[in-house]
Amino acid sequence: MLESAEILGLIAAACTTSSFVPQVYKTWKTRNVAGISLIMYFVLFIGVVLWLLYGIVINSLSVILANSITGLLVLIILILRIRYGLQHRK
Repeated sequence: MLESAEILGLIAAACTTSSFVPQVYKTWKTRNVAGISLIMYFVLFIGVVLWLLYGIVINSLSVILANSITGLLVLIILILRIRYGLQHRK
């Protein structure tokens, strides 16, 4: 059974992780990356990977799940930002 602190962490993880979904969807649909900072998302990605490693070290399900999914979403945004940003320059 999960401890109450881990349940709280899972709820928090669901909230923060799901906040990236609308950005991924909007960027995917519109291909508009003009307002997306490449540096900000790159630094965020590094931070999320470090949080994921931390979650693995402390064996925290909520930290591992949140940062695995958030890392994937941030990576998608980074890829779209690079891909569509380069297309826009041409």
